[in-house]
Amino acid sequence: MPMTLKTILLIGLVLVLTPSLRAQQAPKAPIPVVLDTDIGSDIDDTWALALLLASPELDLKMVVTDSHDVVGRARIVAKFLQRVGRTDIEVGIGRRMDARGGPQFEWAADYDLKAYPGRVHDDGVDAMIKLIMGSLRPVTLIVVGPAPNIEEALKREPGIAKRATIVAMSGSVYKGYGDKSKPEPEYNVKDHVSSSAAMYRAGWPVLIAPLDTAGTIRLDGENYRKVFTAANPLCRTLMENYQVWLKNQKTNLKFDQQSSTLFDCLAVFLTYSRDFVQIERLKLEVTPDGSTKVSPSGSQIEAATQWKDLAGFEKFLADRLAAGLAQKPPVPPVRPSMKPR
Repeated sequence: MPMTLKTILLIGLVLVLTPSLRAQQAPKAPIPVVLDTDIGSDIDDTWALALLLASPELDLKMVVTDSHDVVGRARIVAKFLQRVGRTDIEVGIGRRMDARGGPQFEWAADYDLKAYPGRVHDDGVDAMIKLIMGSLRPVTLIVVGPAPNIEEALKREPGIAKRATIVAMSGSVYKGYGDKSKPEPEYNVKDHVSSSAAMYRAGWPVLIAPLDTAGTIRLDGENYRKVFTAANPLCRTLMENYQVWLKNQKTNLKFDQQSSTLFDCLAVFLTYSRDFVQIERLKLEVTPDGSTKVSPSGSQIEAATQWKDLAGFEKFLADRLAAGLAQKPPVPPVRPSMKPR
């Protein structure tokens, strides 16, 4: 029986729309990311690493340690990854600065980097550059500490700015630490001003989680209880680190009741979602004292300057962490570790 014109048109419409519908239904590939971190100083870096590992939206390729005692920081990263079964992730030792450690270093003081089953790069900056330049997809650098590695990478290979994007816990736009209603120099910028200035003006897309929003994240009550009582290796290892960090702090925080301020977790989340916050396009200038001031001569960036739903984010964070690793860890590759100097 001959087909009517209406039937032919319907068949044609289905053929045209089917690939589009399949594309919409197909799950998005995880975003390849590198974490640049000063883990070991404030505990929020460790919470951020845990959130990264719990996020199926992200594909963590490498963790590079940044600022001051980068070898000691690498021990924390490697031990953490090994404890949770993610030794497929590479560890990079960043630009050497000095031997200044932090209150969390005790947790991995006896860890031998040579024992890490995955790969340890003695020159983490070089490894980061090669990963970015060799990636078939743009790489997102999640920067949650002072950024000497980023400045050094830009000096060695300016081309990374065309193949990567930045999401950073950085700066203070309208508000400062705690309840301060005025902006002030934020630690990650102030600790190495030239690095943040270089990162802001490199020409790549930059999205920051400043003190305005990142400085207000804390878990307590039911949200904290979910993480504190979770039996999965991710939360157990996180809580071990938090307990060590608290022991070496002068604070009134109670280990079984609340977290400290979890600045860096927002940067991880912003890598794949802008829910819960209001994003503002600004021109920011990094000043010599480490301030990040709105200025006509500043670099164009995006900043999460206000919360739409802080309580919603804190609940999301607790639920995501309590669920544990995002996927079953793959079998670690068989390859020798590079020995750090």
